[in-house]
Amino acid sequence: MHVLDKGDGLAIGLIDYGPEHNLLWITAIDATGEIWCAPNPQVRVQANWSMGRARSGTVAASRERIAAKAGSGVACEDCADMVAPVAA
Repeated sequence: MHVLDKGDGLAIGLIDYGPEHNLLWITAIDATGEIWCAPNPQVRVQANWSMGRARSGTVAASRERIAAKAGSGVACEDCADMVAPVAA
């Protein structure tokens, strides 16, 4: 599966708090090893030609944003408060 703006990963669990909440997908992100509890609107399944599921434009755009941030020296908004600025 793909967590928008986090990357591809493996869903290792699911939390369902009931009808008033989104499902939370516990996902291990492939590239970073991070574990995220991603709300249902932020996750997408992968393309699957045998099921007739095409590649998602939303996932492609997310991958482009991730690639643009990689190597930019700018921490993502989730990590910015935990990463000390690098001296120039």
